[in-house]
Amino acid sequence: MKAIRFGRLSAVAVVAAGALALSACGSDNPAGSSAPSATPSGPKVTGTLTGTGSSAQSAAVDAWKQGFTQANPGVTVQYSPDGSGAGRKTFISGASQFAGSDAAMTTDELNSAKAVCGPDGALDIPVYISPIAVTFNLPGVTTLNLSADTIAKMFRGQISKWNDPAIAADNSGVNLPDLKITPVHRSDDSGTTQNFTEYLAKAAPSAWTDKSSQTWPASLPGENAKGTSGVVKTVTDTQGAFAYADDSAVSGSLGKAKIKVGSQFVALSAEGAAKAVEISKPADGRAANDLALNLDRTTTDTSAYPIVLVSYHVVCTAYKDQATVDLVKAWENYVVSDAGQKAAASAAKSAPLSSALAAKAKTAIDSIKVKS
Repeated sequence: MKAIRFGRLSAVAVVAAGALALSACGSDNPAGSSAPSATPSGPKVTGTLTGTGSSAQSAAVDAWKQGFTQANPGVTVQYSPDGSGAGRKTFISGASQFAGSDAAMTTDELNSAKAVCGPDGALDIPVYISPIAVTFNLPGVTTLNLSADTIAKMFRGQISKWNDPAIAADNSGVNLPDLKITPVHRSDDSGTTQNFTEYLAKAAPSAWTDKSSQTWPASLPGENAKGTSGVVKTVTDTQGAFAYADDSAVSGSLGKAKIKVGSQFVALSAEGAAKAVEISKPADGRAANDLALNLDRTTTDTSAYPIVLVSYHVVCTAYKDQATVDLVKAWENYVVSDAGQKAAASAAKSAPLSSALAAKAKTAIDSIKVKS
């Protein structure tokens, strides 16, 4: 099962205390508010750190760069939000020191990474938890109740009008127009797509007959756009449009669906995303310090929002020299610190890592060493 990403703020203390534990996005993701001033602890480092990957993380990475480089003025952090798949490929090639990815590394990718990282390979470290919004452009309507089955049929073209009886049945009193539904999906390899299709495959298996994948099924109808920002712009510009996108990028007049969990419809929230991560399990067959997760997509716990993404930083277990080790460890320790998580929550509406997961992440980061 694929892993996911991190989420959101509001009641930071509640989320951080309550969230127990805990796949490739595309191009640019709009940044949120500026990060709160926070000074990373630890020894000062210098050098250039290069990362590539998830666009969903983009706003958070900008906040992390600001806080980290303020405390370490001799450091330059370069991050290109080219998508999770591209990020993992660049990392495996040795062209970057870390990858941002909304899906954990596959077994084949972990094996390939040994050529660059040494015999112990790479690690997946969760850094960002975020809900994926099911968003729409429907004049006069800001929220709708939608089940996984209905969502799957809308994306497959089996439900093609907004006033379809299946939608109306769960939305009594809502004035649904006789308007064509235009599904919008990612054109690039995307961890958001992988997480979203994993949700559909698990929660609506009779309607969603494709396997989860970071590539959207080419046979399905609708429009496509590159990156999180491209999807959101297309929906914004198209009446009747309907899409999935990292919530950090969804704003303005776009609506967000409540998702059926058990017998109730649950609104998207940071707390709900954190809860979904909390009740999920570690992925099977991983190394001791690899923190990849399997998310529970079919929970009936109505305090959880199941369309959630856990985004990782993929790092080597060993680098060529001590300077690189020190730089990577300092950066990643800031990212998972309380200050770093608060900065991300402020900039990207993400849910902070729980104290338990942050502690596991720090242990993994501190295990990084120089190649022998």
